[in-house]
Amino acid sequence: MWQTSVPWWEFVLRGVIVYLFLLVFLRLTGKRQTGQYAPFDLVLLLILSNAVQNSMNAGDNSLVGGLISASTLLFCHVALSHLTFRFRRLERLIDGRPRVLVQDGKVDEALMQSERISPSDLAAALRAGGCLHAHEVARATIEVNGQITVVLRPTRLPP
Repeated sequence: MWQTSVPWWEFVLRGVIVYLFLLVFLRLTGKRQTGQYAPFDLVLLLILSNAVQNSMNAGDNSLVGGLISASTLLFCHVALSHLTFRFRRLERLIDGRPRVLVQDGKVDEALMQSERISPSDLAAALRAGGCLHAHEVARATIEVNGQITVVLRPTRLPP
């Protein structure tokens, strides 16, 4: 339980490498936020966590090895949050930028495709934003967390 099969620094090194790999991998897969994951997205994340477990612990199942790995991941997360807060360029690199999906009722199909947002995903976001059709939208933006923010066109009052 207390004896590790590899040196402590190897757990740290492996944890940092796996953390950075998953950060890049998940950044490249799109901006969906956790609440918007489809079941296959959640299954992928669960399988990923199992797949990288052995690469982090080198086959060591000791308590100390697990605590070192977990501490390393938490440290990486805290360090990255501090760095992205301090350095805006790094924040844009890690988080990306908000992008406009709909401008004055016109849908950017190329952006939808690159962000892997289906027409039904967009329709659901528009409904959540209070409209039924894209022509009612002044601007719809996909935020860095994957949420779609909708701003409606002003309604004209009859004279």
